[in-house]
Amino acid sequence: MEGPSNGGMLYHEVQESKLCAVHCVNTVLQGPFFSEFDLAALASDLDRKERQMMLEGSGSVSAYVYLPEESHNVSMDGDFSIQVLQKALEVWDLQVIPLNCPVAEPAQIDPELANAFICHLQDHWFCIRKVNGEWYNFDSLYAAPEHLSKFYLSAYLDTLKGFGWSIFLVRGNFPKECPITSSEASNGYGQWLSPEDAERITKSCHSTQKQPNRTNQTQQLSDPYRQYSGTDMLLDPEDEDLKAAIAASLMDSSPATVDAKPSPSEKENTVSGEPVTSDKENAVNSEPGTSEKENTINAEAGTSENENKNSSGESA
Repeated sequence: MEGPSNGGMLYHEVQESKLCAVHCVNTVLQGPFFSEFDLAALASDLDRKERQMMLEGSGSVSAYVYLPEESHNVSMDGDFSIQVLQKALEVWDLQVIPLNCPVAEPAQIDPELANAFICHLQDHWFCIRKVNGEWYNFDSLYAAPEHLSKFYLSAYLDTLKGFGWSIFLVRGNFPKECPITSSEASNGYGQWLSPEDAERITKSCHSTQKQPNRTNQTQQLSDPYRQYSGTDMLLDPEDEDLKAAIAASLMDSSPATVDAKPSPSEKENTVSGEPVTSDKENAVNSEPGTSEKENTINAEAGTSENENKNSSGESA
């Protein structure tokens, strides 16, 4: 019975700059087979051949002046075209074909029959690969490859397509072992992990992401790719934004809600049917003060004394 490839280890590369195409190719092959310089050389060769074909098609050497100088196969920041990835994998007798092609129909019906898929959207590439009978998502934005169940694989691919990802089937004879020695295998962003280590790292990352006060990681599509990958892929980012907006709105309105509630004394007065305390105070203030009452009494007393004096004088 044939043993597991690469001693049962998983090869994974973590995102470096915009070299996700390099990471994608190497995780398809399960080893550090290509560097960015190797892919750049393939891109340059493709550019040269494309210019040559355009010259031959125009039939005029003067047309060379009008050929674009920029490359259509590699950008200045390190992103590569699908043609470059195809050429790189052809070196190892692997074919890259769109999943929606008729020849890829068996993999459309049952993805489990395949061995690898390449996924692309905007300027990001990643690979989904079956290693030793188990499927893993080798997205370089992840700290470790994420295990995918056979049931989830089909649903995940359908979800990616629904989000506009281009998916390519990779077929052929995949390398069984990485022919590069351990001393040559270090490219600065590649690592070998056991399935157990990969699962542990993945769980650790998920638990960290669930912390309420965490800072946003680079993946979170500030980084546009985290919404497309893993289980997050099934969540609409607008739903999360809506939840956050509702929570913020509730927090803003909570003080006004508290102020609008009646105070305990007001509740008591309302139950007893009496006016509130402030109304009682206004009613008391509207009555004449004590000093005003006393002045009125004194004035009346003075009047009676004068009348008595007048009457005594008349009688005398």
